[in-house]
Amino acid sequence: SMVKIASSPTFVKQFNKSDPALKLEVKEKIEALTNRANHHQLRVHKLHGQLKNCYGFSVNYKWRIIFTWIDKGEVYLLTLGDHDVYKN
Repeated sequence: SMVKIASSPTFVKQFNKSDPALKLEVKEKIEALTNRANHHQLRVHKLHGQLKNCYGFSVNYKWRIIFTWIDKGEVYLLTLGDHDVYKN
């Protein structure tokens, strides 16, 4: 089933500041995220601690996206950051 994607202003700002190669990778991963069948392959996982209501997945070895589910058909992208920021 298809998942709708919404983005926070923070995510949009971080995306816009990214270099073109990273933007391309992010777009590909978000495109994959719209199809639930890809979530296992993307290694979508629940986070812990302060981010316990959030989920994350890797864009590449350095960058990851953190999101929440608005409802079962839509995700809200919160941040695009590097893995070091949140040890979770």
